[in-house]
Amino acid sequence: MDLPPVGDIVVVAAGALVAGFVNGLTGTGYALAAMGFWLHAMSPIAAAPLVALCAVGGHIQALPSIWRGVRWPRLWPFLACGLIGVPLGTMLLQHIRVQPLKLGVGTLLIVYVSWIFLVRRPPVIATWGGRIADGAAGFTGGVLGGMASLSGPVPVTWVQLRNWSRDEQRGVNQPYNMAILFLALVSAAVSGLLDRTWLFWATMSLPISLVGTRLGLMLYGRVNDLQFRKIVLAMLGLSGVVLIATSVG
Repeated sequence: MDLPPVGDIVVVAAGALVAGFVNGLTGTGYALAAMGFWLHAMSPIAAAPLVALCAVGGHIQALPSIWRGVRWPRLWPFLACGLIGVPLGTMLLQHIRVQPLKLGVGTLLIVYVSWIFLVRRPPVIATWGGRIADGAAGFTGGVLGGMASLSGPVPVTWVQLRNWSRDEQRGVNQPYNMAILFLALVSAAVSGLLDRTWLFWATMSLPISLVGTRLGLMLYGRVNDLQFRKIVLAMLGLSGVVLIATSVG
């Protein structure tokens, strides 16, 4: 196997470091951070399972740091419904155009973030809908993950509206994303998408991504709930911009 060009290797390494840092700090956003780099060096078919591998590795690394925030009664509706939604999203991928979907989700994210920053008292729906609403958020994230690797934005936004603490938010987002992306990685392996070139990228990217995750976790330990909320909102806004930009063309 011929090695990829040096420029591509540098781009992929930079993407792994940046995406790992974002994932370590917020518990989400790996795909959106990495794809901006990796799609310059590889096809989406190779990039998607690489995102899944590196993000799952980062989530496993972060679990000891956020474990105190895991509340199983809160987590299981997101997790169970999300895992059901992934294969449904994969089936719908053949019938739904991904570009308009990304445009719609990106627009909603920007509107939501702008509204939250403008209002004096952000809305809180601490108990509305209970576990049924939590499961609906998880299911929607699973479907979007199966269709376009967009499992994160809906659950992240929902737990923000629940007004849970930063540890409680991470206690849902981290295990949820880990499970959804692990299922996506297994699906890619079963489909025969992990060739020798992909294995080269994986061997190179995973350790670099884990370094980035560790740096993000170090900063996470230094921010309070309000700062964490602002960081996540900024991440959601940036995600919206990226989704809109990549939906054009």
